[in-house]
Amino acid sequence: MHSDPIADMLTRIRNGMAARLPKVDVPGSKVKIELARILKQEGYVANYRVANDSKKQILKVYLKYRPDRKPVITRLTRISKPSRRVYVDSHNIPKVIGGMGVCVLTTSRGVMTGKQARKQGVGGEVLCTVY
Repeated sequence: MHSDPIADMLTRIRNGMAARLPKVDVPGSKVKIELARILKQEGYVANYRVANDSKKQILKVYLKYRPDRKPVITRLTRISKPSRRVYVDSHNIPKVIGGMGVCVLTTSRGVMTGKQARKQGVGGEVLCTVY
């Protein structure tokens, strides 16, 4: 049985928001750090930090809530999975809620949002959608 580290990260964020936690800790990797960077850039998380604990990296994701204590993220969905990879070209990048949400892709030019990928004219693997 294989695990899906990105799905694990998204689940930890979802569970942390459901429990109204201030932050969640995730084992770090380059893709997960880039995913956290995009979530911060798009305003879905308050901040993130990378801590080097002995030999492994730990990614600390600080969650963001509205003034009424509701989570900023309504839905966080994994699209491409190890069992079923989903690739799109630059013309078929999905728009999440008519452009209100964000689609995150891994491309040959790095991890980026669907909007950035469309602008650069590159496609890639659809990691997740956020809104």
